Amino acid sequence: MKTSFFDIENWREIVATLSRNKTRTFLTAFGIFWGTAMLAMLWGGASGFEGIMRRNFAGFATNLGGCFSGTRSISYKGFNKGSYWSLNEQDVANIRRIAPYIESSSEVNMVSVSAAYADKSKRGRCLGIEATYSDILLTVIYEGRFINESDVRSSAKVVVVGKNMATELFGEESPIGKYLNLNGIYFQVVGVAGQLSQASIMGRVDDSFIAPASTMRRAFNRGTAVDAFMYTSLPGHSPSDNEPYMRRAIGINHPIHPDDERAVNFMDISEMFEMVDNLFFGISLLALFVGLSSLMAGVIGVGNIMWIIVKERTHEFGVRRAIGAKPADITVQVLSESVLLTLVAGISGVCFASLVLGVADKATFDPNLGAAGFQINFVTAMVIVGAFFVLGSAAGTLPAIKAMRIKPIEAIRDK
Repeated sequence: MKTSFFDIENWREIVATLSRNKTRTFLTAFGIFWGTAMLAMLWGGASGFEGIMRRNFAGFATNLGGCFSGTRSISYKGFNKGSYWSLNEQDVANIRRIAPYIESSSEVNMVSVSAAYADKSKRGRCLGIEATYSDILLTVIYEGRFINESDVRSSAKVVVVGKNMATELFGEESPIGKYLNLNGIYFQVVGVAGQLSQASIMGRVDDSFIAPASTMRRAFNRGTAVDAFMYTSLPGHSPSDNEPYMRRAIGINHPIHPDDERAVNFMDISEMFEMVDNLFFGISLLALFVGLSSLMAGVIGVGNIMWIIVKERTHEFGVRRAIGAKPADITVQVLSESVLLTLVAGISGVCFASLVLGVADKATFDPNLGAAGFQINFVTAMVIVGAFFVLGSAAGTLPAIKAMRIKPIEAIRDK
């Protein structure tokens, strides 16, 4: 009486055995189902949550840095502690000449303006930037174009209108080619733009007006003043690697004490991205721990039910041994039941988790940013099922060995 793992009669007998106590089998299968589902949902959910959080920084260069004016904290060369200084065009030129690890950069100026078109008006901010600003913050062009090098060189009176501002001032009408009044000065609209993220530096593009930096200085009497200097670092370097060189470049043009670190303000967004990465690494570990705990609970359930099944069928196994069944046949029989319970419930759990994650991904879909990432790939799903298969089989091994060691005479006498 040889039992084969692939014998159809063997599998029919397994199904019949598991069906004898439907409640117990269902509860055990549900434990396996919920364990795999929890692990898959937590893993895919952590990925989706990370995707949603990263949307706040979408479009920002991960190696972005910034330099801003500050107040002196050390009196120096007749300038008292607490006195203010301002970045200017010469500082920008010095920084670009001295700092070795800058890849792309743009000066940024900001002026509060009153915008008017026809009978509509709106207050907002006007950003003066260089064409390379789009390398620092990825902008979405809904219509027309962005500021280019030609606009900056010629100090052209052109403006890119933020999407929200365009809706407020122009409604359904296309603003391209129209003239917009900003503080009494007319600018021709060349584009409508927005940004992907909710985070902003000196204001969101959607709620701003963007003009060439050279034009803005002339039109609004800014002289040579620069509100901020934004830049990206070269690959392999962080923005902070440029700080000592930038301090030296600024010190050439301004009387600032060499040890006065508070006089010049720096921003390094790469540190923020590193913090976010560490945060989500911790969340992933927590999700993995909770998921594995649920998985182990299901595996323990498999082991328990197999022990009970072996105990209940002691007499049956004795009869099988008495009529010629080998110990290996009994072992295969018990392990087959464990494998079937584990595979069916485990695959069902992963499928259920994939369905839930798919709904979450659909609900959080953004037309510009795409899906958040509430999903698990096929390989991950197979790893989860495979892990449960191995652990479930291992959980059934001890009961199978116990069944194999049952002596026919003792088993037949068992009540």
